Amino acid sequence: MIKVSIKKLCVVSALSFFTVLPSVVYAQGAPVICPDYKKGPTNIPSERTGKKVQKAYEAYNNDQIDEALALLYEIDTSQEFDRAFTDRFIGNLLATKPESATKALEYLTKAVKVNKLNDSEQAGTLRLVADLNMQEKQYPQAIEWYNKWMAFTCKEEAEVYLRIATALYEQQKWADIIEPVNKAIKMAEKPNKNAYALKLTSYFNRKMYKETIQVAEDTVTIFPDNKANWTQLGFFYMLVEDYKKALSTFEMALNQGFLTKEAEIKALMQLYSTNNIPYKAALLYEKYMKSGLIKKDEKNLSTLANTWHQAKEHLKAANYYGQAAAISSNPDMYSKQGTLLYAAEKYKDALSALQKALDGGADNVGRIHMAMMEANFYTGDFRSAYQHVLEAKKDTATARSARSWEPYIKEKAKNRGIKL
Repeated sequence: MIKVSIKKLCVVSALSFFTVLPSVVYAQGAPVICPDYKKGPTNIPSERTGKKVQKAYEAYNNDQIDEALALLYEIDTSQEFDRAFTDRFIGNLLATKPESATKALEYLTKAVKVNKLNDSEQAGTLRLVADLNMQEKQYPQAIEWYNKWMAFTCKEEAEVYLRIATALYEQQKWADIIEPVNKAIKMAEKPNKNAYALKLTSYFNRKMYKETIQVAEDTVTIFPDNKANWTQLGFFYMLVEDYKKALSTFEMALNQGFLTKEAEIKALMQLYSTNNIPYKAALLYEKYMKSGLIKKDEKNLSTLANTWHQAKEHLKAANYYGQAAAISSNPDMYSKQGTLLYAAEKYKDALSALQKALDGGADNVGRIHMAMMEANFYTGDFRSAYQHVLEAKKDTATARSARSWEPYIKEKAKNRGIKL
């Protein structure tokens, strides 16, 4: 979540080594503000060490990093400040080379542990060691060094607390994230979306859904133009089965043009259906199927058909069941299409669809014959109606109903002089 530009930090740090050249004066940093702080003396390298460091600095200034390092490695000194000063320079240069990060940490850690550097350099090195550990995914060590930096400088920064929270996130220490991330949020000059993402993740992974939703609601308020926040909040409401708030949230996201994925449109459609608004669900699904966002396959066409059916729009439902059947040759789709066409009193069309269901090997044979019997009966084709009722009698599921219809069909046919 948090990226640290170590190379940039190291170059700036290296340039701060010298404020006056070629005398190699090592500048004393600004006073530390701890209540019990006592300003230390300004240290400068010994003449012998200073000359060698000066040559290394000149090489570095000419982008000759390896040459600069070679000169610094030659420095042999027993003076603690000279040693720390040199190790810090070596560490800074190594840190600009990604493959040398581990070695850089070794030198920088040695430099800072003896606490002989001038205050500003000690503070900068503590921070750099923390950042390098973070970069190298040594998260417990990174947290330790960030805390040392704060203890030494008596400073607190939103960015440091955010990095500590990120290090805890990487270790999946979900509960521990809250304290530093709250400090990061409180101290930040402007809201940082990463901080809220960490806080939300902490609660969510501990199944603290009430707190998760509160953070998600905050993100929508603070970052209203971030479309992901809206859909995320909507899904969280669905998770706790607060379907009215979920629907309201997804509708607001739709009105702002934030629903751009198939899963999001399907979620809103589901919410309309759950809230007993199938007509809106079907209109929405149909619109985005026509736009191409929702694929026109058997499953989606069947879903749309079923939704129109729930909305009591039988002809529209039949149309989409027919499209699903045309794609898949699924006899169940033809059966549903035929049944709905029959309900809409489109008997000839119903008979065509139901026959396709029979020809395709549909399972509910008895019911299909009963539907075809009734369709033929209402169009006056008593002979066909009688043939279907005889077939329906063969199915135990429809035999009783078929037997009750049989004499009625015979009577109607007899009255009209039709031989069965």
